[in-house]
This record gives sequence, structure tokens and C-alpha cells, in this order.
Amino acid sequence: MASEDVVSKTTGESAVSTIVNLAEEAKLASEGVKAPSHAFLSICKSLVAGGVAGGVSRSAVAPLERLKILLQVQNPHSIKYNGTIQGLKYIWRTEGIRGMFKGNGTNCARIVPNSAVKFFSYEQASNGILWLYRRQSGNEEAHLTPLLRLGAGACAGIIAMSATYPMDMVRGRLTVQTENSPRQYRGIFHALSTVFREEGPRALYRGWLPSVIGVIPYVGLNFAVYESLKDWLIQTKPFGLAENSELSVTTRLACGAAAGTVGQTVAYPLDVIRRRMQMVGWKNAASVLTADGKSKAPLEYTGMVDAFRKTVRHEGFGALYKGLVPNSVKVVPSIAIAFVTYEVVKDVLGVEMRISD
Repeated sequence: MASEDVVSKTTGESAVSTIVNLAEEAKLASEGVKAPSHAFLSICKSLVAGGVAGGVSRSAVAPLERLKILLQVQNPHSIKYNGTIQGLKYIWRTEGIRGMFKGNGTNCARIVPNSAVKFFSYEQASNGILWLYRRQSGNEEAHLTPLLRLGAGACAGIIAMSATYPMDMVRGRLTVQTENSPRQYRGIFHALSTVFREEGPRALYRGWLPSVIGVIPYVGLNFAVYESLKDWLIQTKPFGLAENSELSVTTRLACGAAAGTVGQTVAYPLDVIRRRMQMVGWKNAASVLTADGKSKAPLEYTGMVDAFRKTVRHEGFGALYKGLVPNSVKVVPSIAIAFVTYEVVKDVLGVEMRISD
């Protein structure tokens, strides 16, 4: 499986690199830009806007994010977190305010470059796909269809996720640590080096396959639904929501919320499996996984299919949706804030986007 993952990853990155190159050429040609510094500045602004959007949105919902992961991976024979309200109260009572935001620093360190690469890759892939679509159709006024937006969003998500996956893997472990854990990772770099030394480099990519599969409906639908809703509102102007081809921040927030709801619902079981696979092979694992040694140890998984099979067999189909409630509560404002923050920062920096114009 590992070798297949590497081949798939290499092939995917090569294909996306071609699309990005075509996108940049098309953008420069359409804008009549001759100075490379202008294109470089535009790229930097896009990366900054995406990074700020990711950091702000994740920090806003950090307690719910941590609770979701704890619900996903906790030992079913010793339940400590049983619902959103109870879980948040338990974290507050046992770990205090620091416990509510545990892992957020690591999450921001991962999500800022992840979001930056994701947003930038989406814009470049969209420009490239649109250029090819107009060239093949012979219609210079053609716009991206929802299906093409889905493809661009999926490409962007896979590139960003693959580039930062080791950070996400150790972030998951750092997040589920409590004061009672036998071993404490001291931080992201200590966790990365410890996993690499004790479990090997392949361990840093445990759960990568379900993550890639989940990227397609999650990130792809997020972008496709958001962009399509914006275009529809601008064209039809229902209830006076669009004025002079512009949407208010509130309307864009609603579009982002709808996009986030669709994406997270479809991809959630894959997120549960990914997180559980990341915990496999952890020596002296966190107490939430081992039930403080009072009950059965967590299951070992040989791969994605095996993880699905054992999870459903031992815990039922509902286990694939553990943590869905806090995730639903957090994902809507998180995705919405990310999109709105990105567009606001982009406007402040003066970044010009020509995806569908």
C-alpha cells in the first residue's frame, strides 16, 4: 500500500504541476504582464491571504476541534467524553483553559501553510482548467462548471494535504494527550522526530490514503458549492442579496456555511478512519486510547479497509460518525470564516482573481 501511495502521490503532483504551470502562463498572457515580479507578488499575496484565513478560522473553533478528535479515537471500553456539552465541561474541569486549546498552536503551524497552498493551488488550477476549457470549446466567454470547480478544489486539497500531512499526523497525537498520558510529546518537532525514530518515516503518513479519498468530497465540494452559490446569487440577485455584482460579508458567510456543511457530512467517516489509523503503533499511548490501562487496548489496523471493517464490527456503524456533532458545530463557522477572511485579506492586499471573469 505504501508503494502505491507514493506512486499515486508522485503522479498526482506531476499532473497538478502541469496544470499550475499552464494556469500561470494563461494568467500572464490574459493580463498582459511582462514583469515576473508582478506575478511573484500576486502569488505571495495569495499565500498570505490563505494562511491568515486558515489560522483565524481554526483558532476560533479550537475547543470543538480537540473534542472532535477525542471522541473519534477514545477507547470504547472506557468512555470519558460523551457528547459535546459534557465533553467540553470535562476538558474544562480536568485540564482548564489550556486544555481547551491544546494542540491549537500545532494546528495553526500546520493549517497556515496548508490553507495557503490550498487556496493558491485552487486559484491556479481553476485558471488553468478554465483556459483549457475555453480553448477546447472555442468559447472565450465560457465559465467554470460546478464539476470543473470540483476538480480544481480536489487538486488543491490533495496538494496541500500531502505537503503538510506529517504535521497533521503528530498534531492528532498531541491533541489527545492529557496530563495522565504515560509519555508526553513536548511539541511538534519533538513529536515528529520521535515518531520518525521509533516508528519509521512511513508512520508519518499513516491514514494518508483515506485522507486523499476524503479530499475529493470535502475540499472539492466546499469550493464548488461556495463558488456556485456566489455566482448564482450575483446572476439572479434574489431578495436583493447582490448589489452591483457584489455580495455582502454576511451573504458570503452563509455561502461558506452551506459549503462546509455539505463537504463535512459526505467525508466524515473517512476522517474518523484517518484519525484512528494515525494512532496505530504509538508506544506508551495517551490514556484516552488505552483507558488508563484498565481495559482493552485499542485495536491495530493493517490498512484503511481493515480499519473500516473492525470499527463497524466492534462498535457499530455509528462509530464512523463519532464526533460529528461538535464537528458540525465547528465546521460551519470555521469554513465560513476561512472563506470570508481570505477574501477580505485578498481585497486589502489588492490581489486580483480572474477565475471566472
